[in-house]
Amino acid sequence: MPSASPPAIHAESLVKTYGDHRALDDFTLTVPAGTIHGLLGPNGAGKTTAVGVLTTLTTLDSGTARIAGTDVRDGNALRSRIGLVGQYAALDEVIGGRQNLVMFARLLGLRRQDARRRADELLEQFSLTEAADRAVSGYSGGMRRRLDIAVSLIREPDVLFLDEPTTGLDPRGRVDVWDAVLQTARAGTTVLLTTQYLEEADRLADRISIMKDGRVIAEGTPDELKRSRGGDRVDVTFPSTTTKAEVEAAAEWQSLTESPDGIHASVPAPRGTADMVDLIRQLDEANLSPTDVALRRPTLDEVFLSVTETPTDPSTPTIPNPEENR
Repeated sequence: MPSASPPAIHAESLVKTYGDHRALDDFTLTVPAGTIHGLLGPNGAGKTTAVGVLTTLTTLDSGTARIAGTDVRDGNALRSRIGLVGQYAALDEVIGGRQNLVMFARLLGLRRQDARRRADELLEQFSLTEAADRAVSGYSGGMRRRLDIAVSLIREPDVLFLDEPTTGLDPRGRVDVWDAVLQTARAGTTVLLTTQYLEEADRLADRISIMKDGRVIAEGTPDELKRSRGGDRVDVTFPSTTTKAEVEAAAEWQSLTESPDGIHASVPAPRGTADMVDLIRQLDEANLSPTDVALRRPTLDEVFLSVTETPTDPSTPTIPNPEENR
């Protein structure tokens, strides 16, 4: 049986200190090749420091890390195998998109003809051909970020690091960048994405690591992390004309609260829609007419708040990684 492919990113027990502050404290991360991995955490958790260390922008105090098989301490070799998109686009806004791509390609050592060919390929890949010769100053935020990602892919890196790439973009611009990230991953590039937008990680990432105080405290697929909060449930709202006694008698509720606009109740739904259908039948038999019935899954926001606002033992991850048990 052939051995599994080595991970695109493997960092173990990384430590980075600034004075008395440990920005990274036993930071460990493994990212399989060809996947999108989300790195989440509150401000100050160490996300940007981790990206800095993994991309050779920040020196490492201790620990080991290899990107696409190359040690991060071998900066010259590593920088030829990775791409980095920071929080702000690094483009010349006076010239056009094509000129930007050709300029960066030439700076990276491509011959003029090869630089033009690669620029045309990337403009088409990121749907920027029509705007190729317009000054970048006239681009929307989403177009600038797509061009910024295109620049980072000129040398077809094994791993692309995206550090909060949609900061400051409007919803349309964010969707444009999401499409570009997915397209990049489909082409075979491994992506490490740091973001403050949980919806973004939920939409894009194959797996997610949540950081706090310089270390990873929870990891899993988006669905695994959500299930750790208790699984699906059915939320029901009854009008204020319904009595609490009537609602209590109709089903075995997990929670039940009263408010001026009615009664709110919920039950676990491990079978999803099947449990919701069964509950609706019970309510119909009890002659109760709810104003709203919804199948609800715990959100990534709830997971994030739960694990980052709860004190943790550094030696014990808040949510086990299911891969460790296989």
